[in-house]
Amino acid sequence: MLATACEQGGNEVDVDVSGTATAAPTGTVQDGKITFEVDGVPDVVATIASGLAVPWGIDFLPDGRAVVTERDSARVLVVTAPEVAGGKPTKEEGEVVTAGEIAEADPGGEAGLLGVAVSPTFESDSLLYFYVCTATDNRVVRAQLTSKGLGATEAVLTGIPTGSNHDGGRLAFGPDGYLYVSTGETGDRKLAQSKKSLAGKILRITTDGSPAPDNPFGTAVWSWGHRNVEGLAFDTDGSLWASEFGDKRADELNRILPGENYGWPVVEGTGGPKRFTQPQLTWRTDEASPSGLTYAGGYLWMAALRGERLYRIKVAAGQVSDPAAYFEGTAAGEYGRLRTVARAPDGRLWLTTSNKDGRGTPGADDDRILLIEP
Repeated sequence: MLATACEQGGNEVDVDVSGTATAAPTGTVQDGKITFEVDGVPDVVATIASGLAVPWGIDFLPDGRAVVTERDSARVLVVTAPEVAGGKPTKEEGEVVTAGEIAEADPGGEAGLLGVAVSPTFESDSLLYFYVCTATDNRVVRAQLTSKGLGATEAVLTGIPTGSNHDGGRLAFGPDGYLYVSTGETGDRKLAQSKKSLAGKILRITTDGSPAPDNPFGTAVWSWGHRNVEGLAFDTDGSLWASEFGDKRADELNRILPGENYGWPVVEGTGGPKRFTQPQLTWRTDEASPSGLTYAGGYLWMAALRGERLYRIKVAAGQVSDPAAYFEGTAAGEYGRLRTVARAPDGRLWLTTSNKDGRGTPGADDDRILLIEP
């Protein structure tokens, strides 16, 4: 049980990587893909886990369980959600097993163990990819997850500038099989406008860390001019979306196109020279400070830290509209800062709080992973 795993330091290493996914809500199958319809107001139906140390990255194994990273402890967790019957969980919380730790992670400020991505060929290679802030750089590493736990890490891409803030850190495999990596400019603004730097960018690399063969500049850089992207998501059309922290004026939701310059630090939000690509949506920084991003049921879902709310944004033909906010107001006092949102294979959403990140007010059960029925 979770309480045992967290309070005793999470010494368990016996990780069962077999099994089947939990039952899914009714969906529509077309061309081999399942589409889950979204109707009504999202509802928190269960607490998956509590007492965590800033849960940051989430991705799902083929059997439906999640791999979760903790930023400040550098632990890698394998988490199973409680089953839900009649709108209620069958037990109080899910199960949490500590698979291992990423020893080279150097937590501090916004740095530490950040994003995770499960290999698209996990069933044959057992690989997990991690974004790690070390004492000397930010890097992408990989390790095998077996029944014995997490194996030794292998560096995939090194030399990304590091800092105590603005480290980016989100990982996502695209429909093209390449790994997309978001980086921040570490507080050194000029790096975002330098094509030679890996900071303030979205990168696109092969699984061995090489630049994807058709990248626009022949390097790992896919897009540039970013301040701090912490959310990446692909919609069903294959469009890549990114949520980005602004400074004082505007947070952004951008559709990412290869080779495009998104303006930071010359422009924040909309406006500026025509050579910069405009954001599709913006928010005041007190309304958002967006981190995690996922796609489900025809919508982008965006978790907001300072805004303490979950946004649902309609997506159609590469355009976004009709943003709606949930869990704000009185609910914000209950959940607080929201860091990461991810769509599980069963169509539900996993949503993490981030009240132990040094900027929130932790409750007795923080940090938590919540199960959302969209």
